[in-house]
Amino acid sequence: MKPFVVNRYGRIVFPFNFFPELDFSIFETLEQFAAVIKRDFEEKAPSETDIVAGVDALAYTGRYDLLRDLALNLFWVNRYAMTMYEKRPTRWRDVPKTRDDVFLPVFKGWEGMELTAAIEAGYRALPPSFDEGTEDKISRILLDVFRHKKGAGAELPPIKPTVGEILSNPKNLTYHLLAYNPDYPGYGWDDIIEYTHRVPEVEALMRQAMVLHNQYRWERAKTRVIEVGKLHDDDFVVVFQPRSTEVLQFIRRVKGGHRVRPRRPAPLESRPPARPFAPIDVRARFSIMPRLEALAVYRGERACTNDDLIRNAAYCWSPMTAKEIEQKTGIVERLYTELDLDHIALLAAQRALEKSGRRPEEIGAVLFCSCTSAKMMPSLATWLSGQLGLFQTHASCDLVAACAGLPYGIAEAVRLLQEVERPVLLVCGEKFSDKIGTVRTSRMIFGDGAAALVVAPAPPGVAPDIEWVQTYASGPMSEVDSIIWPNPEFDNNITVYGPQVMALVRRYLTQMIDELRGLPRPDGATGSLLDAVDLIVPHQANKTMVLDLATAAGVGPERLYFDIERVGNTSSASIPIAIQDAVREGVIDRPMRVFSPGFGAGAVAGYVVARIDPAIVAT
Repeated sequence: MKPFVVNRYGRIVFPFNFFPELDFSIFETLEQFAAVIKRDFEEKAPSETDIVAGVDALAYTGRYDLLRDLALNLFWVNRYAMTMYEKRPTRWRDVPKTRDDVFLPVFKGWEGMELTAAIEAGYRALPPSFDEGTEDKISRILLDVFRHKKGAGAELPPIKPTVGEILSNPKNLTYHLLAYNPDYPGYGWDDIIEYTHRVPEVEALMRQAMVLHNQYRWERAKTRVIEVGKLHDDDFVVVFQPRSTEVLQFIRRVKGGHRVRPRRPAPLESRPPARPFAPIDVRARFSIMPRLEALAVYRGERACTNDDLIRNAAYCWSPMTAKEIEQKTGIVERLYTELDLDHIALLAAQRALEKSGRRPEEIGAVLFCSCTSAKMMPSLATWLSGQLGLFQTHASCDLVAACAGLPYGIAEAVRLLQEVERPVLLVCGEKFSDKIGTVRTSRMIFGDGAAALVVAPAPPGVAPDIEWVQTYASGPMSEVDSIIWPNPEFDNNITVYGPQVMALVRRYLTQMIDELRGLPRPDGATGSLLDAVDLIVPHQANKTMVLDLATAAGVGPERLYFDIERVGNTSSASIPIAIQDAVREGVIDRPMRVFSPGFGAGAVAGYVVARIDPAIVAT
């Protein structure tokens, strides 16, 4: 988990965007680690000579762009120190000489005075981008770090030699601090987290500069490289020690050549089903008709705006503006919560029961739909049952159907209704904000929230509120793995592969719309079920993407309702939250037939065609 924090100014800060930390327990080989480093640090960062070439070619239009490139370069230069080691200035006499968990860096020797001078001159020749004073302060920090680093980025090995290994060749070069003050000024956690600036881009860059300064927390003008054979007992060197036990174990695995686990078998070719799965006509299939008695929502209490994302721009993000995020996703802000997932699920469930007027002992089953629950035992559904005072249910269980959670949950609730003949409590909840890490595509999209519905038996002879249900799953592995959590390749963070997601949404949305076009109108009039739908409330995945695909499938944008611009994508909870917003805005101002398609991770999808009465919605 990588939770956000709220600083004293009430602003959201993502610490892991500035303090690079990787989960080394997932790396078995140096090649796996190198691939992550290449993607997160190297591919986005210019080399020292690239920056100078950009200066010479007048490629920079303002000071901010040059400083950002300089910061990216320095994160790249420090990619191994930041992720693997802690730097500890130590007197040579006190350095252990035989341990395998104490390392010294080796340098080839690199002088960057000419490059630094060229970059500094280029900076001075450029106009300020946002704030001249703050940009000058950032430049002083970054140029000082750049000027005194002792190695070029491309020359640094990830695994440093132990002290014994570096001493095997007395001519090896390492850091020598001519003076060391343990109280040398640096930036504390609060300095970095509490920093604020009116310009989001500048705020992020200053935090990055502070972190980079702390990588060299000594008087940098009084450092040199020295042959280890010439060190004296009172000389200070910079010892590298593993940041964690997991890092040390990784180093030992690599150096020991431990056996790598076998690869997974290749997936078989995907083949369509022998015959299509028909949508379920609830009235024709079941004897007990479902009635929607209540819908209640808990939405995140903390807004994370696009500007918040920019002021938290990570060392591995490509440049992007707040407006570009809105254009790409349709999102202006997403809502986060400081509460746990189980807590917000409970609040939504309590509100739904209160709205329905049902007592806990009347509930026959509890279903919880989520793809972000970290609680395996007990299931969150059984935990909710206990918290709500349900002594016993026929079934309380969790469903993992990601963004198709509502259609899956409704379908299962209708089936359970036939067995228990009493109300079923369906809860959909997600907390993404602490599972995203530094993956920008995920951070742009996902939010937190929960919703709960009470699905009860309708009186005999009364038409069902839920008319049609349909669910699907699977596809080619590229689509099945289009959204992954935890993803070892991205430090176990939630990861979205955009083109693959687009492919599965196109496939399923087209299929769902075609199915509704092939079903008759419920009232027997001319036309299809799609013609009889009053409003389409889709899963709030990505407004731009869904509108484009719906238009391509022949459904006009005026028929779709979105609230994603102020809520974000809350996966299984997105459809019921959007329905509540449609009621609050008066879009659903009377009992209306609503078509709600969902689609997402695991290549799952499904839809519900239901009659929504605004009177059941807790607002």
